[in-house]
Amino acid sequence: MDESVGASVSTLIEATLGEDKEKFLLPPPVYETISAEVVEVDAEQGVLWLRFPMLRRYLNPYGTMQGGMIAAAIDNTIGPLSMLVAPPNVTRSMELEYFKPVPGSLSHVLVCAKLTERHKRRLVFEASVQSPNGDELATARAVHLVVAGLAAPPSAS
Repeated sequence: MDESVGASVSTLIEATLGEDKEKFLLPPPVYETISAEVVEVDAEQGVLWLRFPMLRRYLNPYGTMQGGMIAAAIDNTIGPLSMLVAPPNVTRSMELEYFKPVPGSLSHVLVCAKLTERHKRRLVFEASVQSPNGDELATARAVHLVVAGLAAPPSAS
């Protein structure tokens, strides 16, 4: 991973949160657990690309990436993007469409998330999961709502 790109995402999120950054778990523990790596970020355009390694613990009995892990990769791409483009917000709904099994033999998958709509407190994101050679494996659409006063509880740190 290009550490300067990863650092730029953290720096941008912290700048977006301003003085409130200390109220949040950054980076989120789940983001570290799923081993995300930043490929590209364009906060102005509302686009974030992340790479997720194909780890054995992500596989189902068929040797393909478990659907919930694909959903987690999508959620862990949309989440940081949502923090870059809007005040604190939460997922209201996320709809996924799987096109084909994601083989465990892949070295990684790429997830691209984009902010596609913004209406007052409502944000809409679209995401695409791709193989290293660019095959689209799954897509998602998520609706987020901006929530006032959202922060990590003191016991979470």
